[in-house]
Amino acid sequence: MRSIAFTDFLIGVGILFVLEGLMFAASPAWMRRAMKSALATPDNILRIVGIVSAVMGLVLIWLVRR
Repeated sequence: MRSIAFTDFLIGVGILFVLEGLMFAASPAWMRRAMKSALATPDNILRIVGIVSAVMGLVLIWLVRR
């Protein structure tokens, strides 16, 4: 039997795939430009954005689960 945390994780991954797929389907040219922009962005900026995004996601999960 799966734990609730693992089920929630799989749901989150599924939602991620749905949103990413919708963005590519709705505007492939915009997504291509966004990827080119990410390639041109320095590593330290991408790292900061990634950490901030992860922390905001954890805070959101904590608030919803509280």
